[in-house]
Amino acid sequence: MFHSSALLFFALSAIVYGQQIGTLTAEVHPPLTWETCTASGCTSQDSTVVIDANWRYLHITSGTENCYEGDTWDFDICTTPEVCAANCALDGADYESTYGVTTSGDALTLKFVTVSEQANVGSRLYLMAPGSETEYQLFHLLNQEFTFDVDVSQLPCGINGALYFSQMDADGGVSRFPTNKAGAQYGTGYCDSQCPSDIKFIDGVANTVDWTPSTNNVNTGTGSMGTCCTEMDIWEANSMAAAFTAHACTVTEQTSCTGTTCSLPNSTQGVCDQAGCDFNSFRLGDTSFFGPGMTVDTTQPFTVVTQFVTSNNESTGSLSAIRRIYVQNGVEIANSETNVAGITATNEISATFCQEEAAAFAETDTFDSKGGLDAMASAFNTGMVLVLSLWDDYAVNMLWLDSDFPTDGTAPGDARGACATTSGVPATVEAQSPNAQVIFSNIKVGDIGTTFSA
Repeated sequence: MFHSSALLFFALSAIVYGQQIGTLTAEVHPPLTWETCTASGCTSQDSTVVIDANWRYLHITSGTENCYEGDTWDFDICTTPEVCAANCALDGADYESTYGVTTSGDALTLKFVTVSEQANVGSRLYLMAPGSETEYQLFHLLNQEFTFDVDVSQLPCGINGALYFSQMDADGGVSRFPTNKAGAQYGTGYCDSQCPSDIKFIDGVANTVDWTPSTNNVNTGTGSMGTCCTEMDIWEANSMAAAFTAHACTVTEQTSCTGTTCSLPNSTQGVCDQAGCDFNSFRLGDTSFFGPGMTVDTTQPFTVVTQFVTSNNESTGSLSAIRRIYVQNGVEIANSETNVAGITATNEISATFCQEEAAAFAETDTFDSKGGLDAMASAFNTGMVLVLSLWDDYAVNMLWLDSDFPTDGTAPGDARGACATTSGVPATVEAQSPNAQVIFSNIKVGDIGTTFSA
């Protein structure tokens, strides 16, 4: 972004003001409509979307000097997390030219690589509450269904167009962390079940302690602090593979963590379940269900319906099942049935399925140990924020979604999609598929059976 060779430093005043709002670019949230539905019909909601704070230009409050550039902090400015929050401001975003984000009516398009002043890869956005510039929309989905249309035809192996829910604070953390002045209006307060440590501001202060620059120059390092919360992955997919996954946590709101309190894969340590209870049709035995020319044909748009079924068919009941339905070309398509030894044939996520899947794939059942479907129900009772993103995977090349993982694995559950084990290398997909994109549209939420027809 902007850069000056002159070093500017502003000392922290007696009163701590943190995570400031920049004024160089006006923040204008792109509009996006969605609908709430009952048996009587659907009602349109006029909302907007906001891009995550991690993507934003971060500069000193009285000038254009970067507080964070490339993949590291300027520690002459950010001498402590509190000083950094007081002296640095999150600025407004140019959504289309900088981040490749556009909206039209009820459709949101996320483009993969855009180049303005510098290259940008992917994005992460949140749905705002109707009529609000300062609060995210909270979804309460027990005994409800969530529906959207998606076009993944332009997403190759190694790229993930994701739609999911995280138990973030509606105001982005402003009320709980007074040093956070930017809030939801500037996309703060992110958390998920991976307890990510690459978030620049957590709990209203900068995540600068023990910050390690990335080795791949992707504008993201890692700090000593992570940010955890329950996560429901409604949709993680490209044109070759798809999964929906429930992740439980023992914490009941966005919670910072350090060390072993952060989520750890395949471990009972930490507060969250990283691996999750996932339903990937390919991994669960139906290799011809999802993909180009298959039962769900990814060369064309289709509708994805997710139902959160309760024990008493009321919002007060316990969460008993998470069901999936597809609609394409006017035809309703039931989710694929599992075909794996040790898993009772099913096409939905339930407590029994999650336990049997962990055993069949020889995995530690951290989903159940962190609260399982009860934790998910508790999060939806409180309310969860809708996240829409497009990303590639510098850790393991997205092989956990669309290929063999581990790459030499031959055990049940290791094959997750038909992509080659050599696919998904970020440098390659960014160079070869910069015009990749995902389109999410026609978002609806409402009583079960009211958001779609076939």
